[in-house]
Amino acid sequence: MVPLNVHFGTEVLLDQVEIGTDEFMARLGRAPKMPTTSQPAVGVFEAAFRRLAPDHDAIVAVLISSKLSGTLQSATLAADLVRDTIPVEIVDSLNGSMGLGFQVLRAADLAAQGVVASEIARRLRSETEAYHTVFFVDTLEFLQRGGRIGRASALLGGLLNLKPLLRVDEGQVVPFERTRTRARAIQGLVDFVQGLPNVGRISALYATSAADGADLAGRLAVATGVPTDAVVVAQLGPVIGVHIGPGAMGVAVFEGAEA
Repeated sequence: MVPLNVHFGTEVLLDQVEIGTDEFMARLGRAPKMPTTSQPAVGVFEAAFRRLAPDHDAIVAVLISSKLSGTLQSATLAADLVRDTIPVEIVDSLNGSMGLGFQVLRAADLAAQGVVASEIARRLRSETEAYHTVFFVDTLEFLQRGGRIGRASALLGGLLNLKPLLRVDEGQVVPFERTRTRARAIQGLVDFVQGLPNVGRISALYATSAADGADLAGRLAVATGVPTDAVVVAQLGPVIGVHIGPGAMGVAVFEGAEA
C-alpha cells in the first residue's frame, strides 16, 4: 500500500502510517487551519515497485479515482521508470475507500487463481461499474473546501444543513438522494443496498464512531441476508477525512459474483 499524505500546516503525515483516523479527527477539531492532502510522489511509487520486483513477476496497482486525486498520474510515471525491471498494470478504480478496497481483494483472488497481471487489470477495468460507494456527511463544508464535490455542488448554498446522500459515480462525487436527517440518511444507505439485485461483498463505512459502523453492518445484514460477520466494517481514513469531516458514514458494495 502506498499512502497519500495529510498536511497540517508544514507537517506532513502518511495516511494510516503516521496518523490514524481517530488521531486525525481529534487534531481536526483543534487545528487552526484546515488540513490538506497530497498524492504520493513519483519516487515513492518507484521505490515500492522496485522493492517488489525481485520476487514478483508483475504488479497490478489499483488506485484511487483519477478524478479525485493525482495519485494515478504519479503511479503511471513511476511504472514507466521501472518498465525494464518489472511490468506494472495501472488500474483506475474510479472509486475510493472500500469501493477501491474491494477491487484490490478481487485482484488478489484472481492472482491466487493464477490469472496473469494483464488479465487481472483487464477484468478490473471492465467491472468498475459493479462497485458502488454511497455515503453522507454531517456537513458539505469539507467537500466544498476541498473541491472534491463535483456535480454535488448543486446541493450547496442554503442546503448545508441537510444530510444528502452522495455517491461516487464515474469516479467523482455526485448527488444521489436528498435526505434531511441523519436517521433518514442511514436508512437511505440500507435502502440502496437492499435495492441491488446481487451483493457480492459489502462494507459499512464510518468516520468517527465504531458503534455506528457496527450498527449499520447489522442493519445491512438483516436487509440483505448476508451474515453479519461477512459485512466488512471499515473506518474511513485520514485523507478521506480531510474532505468529509467527522460523523460521515457510508456503504461500499461489489455487485458481482466472486468467480
